[in-house]
Amino acid sequence: MGAVIGDLLPLAVGVAISPIPIVAAILMLLSANAGSASVGFGIGWVVGIVAATGIFILLAGTVGASDDDGSSSVSWLKVILGALLVVLAAKQWRERGDTSTPKWMEAIDQLTLPKAAGLGVVLAAVNPKNLLLCVSAGVTIGAGGLDGGGEVVALVVFTVLAASTVVIPVVGYALAADRLREPLASAKTWLQAQNHQVMAIVLLVMGAVVIGKGLGGF
Repeated sequence: MGAVIGDLLPLAVGVAISPIPIVAAILMLLSANAGSASVGFGIGWVVGIVAATGIFILLAGTVGASDDDGSSSVSWLKVILGALLVVLAAKQWRERGDTSTPKWMEAIDQLTLPKAAGLGVVLAAVNPKNLLLCVSAGVTIGAGGLDGGGEVVALVVFTVLAASTVVIPVVGYALAADRLREPLASAKTWLQAQNHQVMAIVLLVMGAVVIGKGLGGF
């Protein structure tokens, strides 16, 4: 269990410091419909992480159980996932000069709770950057040799850490909205300006970690 949790920590941090969902959460907290939209987004974000990671826990376990050389198959899968993360890192770095605001961000003021929840799921489970990190976590848990209870614990630990940077501001805003408006606005401005650079570094580090774990399994 300890080794699996240790392998999950950098992946969870990678999801947690992904700028786009943090900016989205902050924008919702600064919007006219702050309360319901931010809660919906937080719920969707957690559900998306659990769904994407959980599916690949099951798939990784199936590969290991059905393949005579399951450890080798999982190792190759980790290497491929790591390489994809590095490719995405390079793409993000090339786009670092792009400071335009995505159209979906401009529409955040009009988001209702269900729509905000849907956006949270999409950013967690469909967005390629976060999806690859969740897939890597799912493979790590599914191939970790844990029993069912251990896999659930590992998934919960990963989800709590990965979702923390979205959930904590939402909870904090509910408790102290007036005090958080100015810090949130400053954080939003910085993250929007540095989005590509931060994401490139995160993806590069995570890619190197996942490739290293894959190569260590041969």
